[in-house]
Amino acid sequence: MDCDASRQCAPGLLGLRDGRSVFVRQPSTPEDWLQATRAMVACPTASIGVVGARPEVRGVFPWKVAPDVHLCGYGSPLAYGANAWWVSRPGGGVLIDGPRFVPALVEHFAAHGGLKHVLLTHRDDVGDARKYAEHFGARVWIHEEDLRAAPFATDVLRGDEPVDIEADLRAVPIPGHTRGSVAFVWAQRALFSGDSLHFSRTLGTLAAFGAQCWYSWPEQTRSLERLARTERFSEVYAGHGSRWQAPNAEAMQAAVLELVARMQANQPELAGTPW
Repeated sequence: MDCDASRQCAPGLLGLRDGRSVFVRQPSTPEDWLQATRAMVACPTASIGVVGARPEVRGVFPWKVAPDVHLCGYGSPLAYGANAWWVSRPGGGVLIDGPRFVPALVEHFAAHGGLKHVLLTHRDDVGDARKYAEHFGARVWIHEEDLRAAPFATDVLRGDEPVDIEADLRAVPIPGHTRGSVAFVWAQRALFSGDSLHFSRTLGTLAAFGAQCWYSWPEQTRSLERLARTERFSEVYAGHGSRWQAPNAEAMQAAVLELVARMQANQPELAGTPW
């Protein structure tokens, strides 16, 4: 299918042909094999196989992509293969959205202080979040408008005002993709945007999904403008779509506002080219 989770892990090996992700060449170098193995593990439908010996999968996830920020891999079909993220921090880690519940991740989180919070960006990407929360006794955060997808949540966000979860962790409601979409800002650096904002490798800039806007495109436009003008961050980590690190917070703000201008022009086909 047209799933980008594995393509993000192995961009030089996997491509899109006739609406499906396929291997465009076979791995040949050690780095190729690492990328291919990550793609295989990340695939939410277990659609990638090998001929011959199965490669070693221990340690390929979580994958550190920035200081203290890790891609969990193990995409859950319950979350439509969305990226889930883990932030390692003193006092207990933070899981953003839900990967598959697998021993490799459970053991890794346990060895690094467990999980203190599970943050759910919106209803589509819950995955196996409940199992992780129950295993580690973590608090679970979701907006009331998407609560039906996670009735097990311990903390329910309401309205449109930001909420400081901890001194370095902030929840910012951004309705639009869904009525209850939320972004989470960590350390005034990393934004976990769910499906509301991502980097498009096709466009080479930030984008939003016009065709997959389930609630309101005008509301999502307003939410992203408010986010850019009131919050400080220089990195975007999306549920669907690619991650991106800007040179600084000012460059990130300019990129988000440029996207907002395209969205205000009622051009979802330009703002939301998927990959």
